Amino acid sequence: MRHYLRYGVLIALMAFTVVNNVMATNKTDVRKREVRVGILLPLHDVDGDGRRMVEFYRGILLAVDDLKKEGISVDIHAWNVNIDADIRQTLLKDGADKCDLIFGPLYTKQVPQLAEFAKAYGIKVVIPFSINGDDVTKCPQIYQVYQSPEQLNEKTIKNFMGRFADYHPVFIDCNDPDSKKGPFTKGLRQLLDSKGVNYNITNLTSPYENFVKAFTLDKPNIVILNTDRSPELTSAYRKLDELKRNNSALKISMFGYTEWLMYERNNMAKFVEYDTYVPSTFYLNISAQKTQTLLQDYNRWFHAPMMEAIPRFAITGYDQACFFIRGLHEYGDKFDGSKSVKPSVQTPYRFERVGKNGGYQNQVFQFIHYNTNGAISIVNF
Repeated sequence: MRHYLRYGVLIALMAFTVVNNVMATNKTDVRKREVRVGILLPLHDVDGDGRRMVEFYRGILLAVDDLKKEGISVDIHAWNVNIDADIRQTLLKDGADKCDLIFGPLYTKQVPQLAEFAKAYGIKVVIPFSINGDDVTKCPQIYQVYQSPEQLNEKTIKNFMGRFADYHPVFIDCNDPDSKKGPFTKGLRQLLDSKGVNYNITNLTSPYENFVKAFTLDKPNIVILNTDRSPELTSAYRKLDELKRNNSALKISMFGYTEWLMYERNNMAKFVEYDTYVPSTFYLNISAQKTQTLLQDYNRWFHAPMMEAIPRFAITGYDQACFFIRGLHEYGDKFDGSKSVKPSVQTPYRFERVGKNGGYQNQVFQFIHYNTNGAISIVNF
């Protein structure tokens, strides 16, 4: 059975069912029955939040269809929980307490009530996007996908030091007063200083004779810009191209930012030429067969293309649904998200417990490496 989510339809209590039997009143072993899933997200066409979450939900539906082909039965109930909703009223709806797994909410203020509900009924809660609260440290039922910018900065700096220990770092000041990359470049420079690692700083507007002095022939150079913006990246390429024309023996790699994935389509040749590394928690190989199948299925089911976004919301929903539903089907209530049943399409997951009595947070971190031979490889940490 296929379900098409259309705007203008009341979604306050909507069920997509791929099994014929009625939900049992008691929670028997989930490995021997359908997996019961609840969606508590803003599912509407009022604003960007709603449209993005509709796309995320549609990705879950695509996953359910694939899981059905694997012999995994799924029963989904979805509720429209907008920013002003009292989530406690939604949790009183028929079927909420029978769920094995709930995706949501989107808004931080709704998490505490859902966390208490989940603890009372033994339901796993996947918080799929960014939140500001610390409920994951207190509620063992919560699985938080989001990693804060501070956590990702710390991982990026640590793994930069390990990966590029034999490189000469070159920081290029791009004169971007609005850059949000200061905490990363400052933190990296502080660690380099503490380790006694020499590095140079230059400027995007420096004359060539000054710019070239920042680089060395003694070892490979790794270039770090202090902005993620595309115009400054393009300007940096022009400076580096001139440098390479005049110094063919120079070895130069570049270390970028997750935002650079948005520029892949236009900058792939340069990414490859400069042996580029991009830190990220996700990567979508747009040319992969599975990606193309999902793009085509989405268009056919919902009569519209996926949003252009990084990461893709529909594929995020697809990956999360496949990961957790397969996990529950195979391992039952003992599934804690620490290992994957099958590879993801866009975002891998590896959850670890937060503290002694908390929930779980995704710890996956990787470098996307655009090799000079044209291959793209994933360096997992």
